[in-house]
Amino acid sequence: MGGPRGAGWVAAGLLLGAGACYCIYRLTRGRRRGDRELGIRSSKSAEDLTDGSYDDVLNAEQLQKLLYLLESAEDPVIIERALITLGNNAAFSVNQAIIRELGGIPIVANKINHSNQSIKEKALNALNNLSVNVENQIKIKIYISQVCEDVFSGPLNSAVQLAGLRLLTNMTVTNDHQHMLHSYITDLFQVLLTGNGNTKVQVLKLLLNLSENPAMTEGLLRAQVDSSFLSLYDSHVAKEILLRVLTLFQNIKNCLKIEGHLAAQPTFTEGSLFFLLHGEECAQKIRALVDHHDAEVKEKVVTVIPKI
Repeated sequence: MGGPRGAGWVAAGLLLGAGACYCIYRLTRGRRRGDRELGIRSSKSAEDLTDGSYDDVLNAEQLQKLLYLLESAEDPVIIERALITLGNNAAFSVNQAIIRELGGIPIVANKINHSNQSIKEKALNALNNLSVNVENQIKIKIYISQVCEDVFSGPLNSAVQLAGLRLLTNMTVTNDHQHMLHSYITDLFQVLLTGNGNTKVQVLKLLLNLSENPAMTEGLLRAQVDSSFLSLYDSHVAKEILLRVLTLFQNIKNCLKIEGHLAAQPTFTEGSLFFLLHGEECAQKIRALVDHHDAEVKEKVVTVIPKI
């Protein structure tokens, strides 16, 4: 890393950016102060730690110092700001690989165990950006079960829940790790039905990923889902939700044809998603959408009706 240990602490402090949120890369301007003794530096306030001026993407040496600071810091404010800076930098593909090679993924993931909900959220946001890299997913997948537990046991519609759902959505863009969510499918539908609009959209993005994989079709159809699920096909439902539940129906029907088990109804229990999607009420609701006021919804319905 180079330089005296005291200078290393200053450089690490200077790396912290005061980002408005994880997806906005913005580092605050400040001025380096190099004349303090190590003991004084180690007790810096959060304001001192955000004095740095870094307009460019952080390099490997800077990221290593930032990871050390994140691993060793105890002040929740410092931890949170370090996670924001790492998350912002992880939005750049070059740094996604560097952070992995520096052993940064376990350091970030360790913070999802933190009791501070804001720190948990920022750690999940950082992992979400890191998960865009396929090689990083191999290391992140060991945390999927823990993320699921946090998503389904934590407060409904919370920032932590949404951050966890975004991470799970990224982790299921390909089929590689989707099987790890098999035991949580019913929970996903529960959150879908009870969550607000933003939560519903995020859950549906995740369910759509799963619904494109024929290997997940049976698990989806076996899920016990409340009959209120069908209300998502009502004409007054927000377009961004309605289009996704129609696509969910379409994807599952397509996968059933691929798998060739359309006649497998006896293997599904009453109250399952299979019975809801194959019931007359669902068919009637979808047909009624032919007269929907939105052209995009009408177009989607035309492609779905032949599959009823």
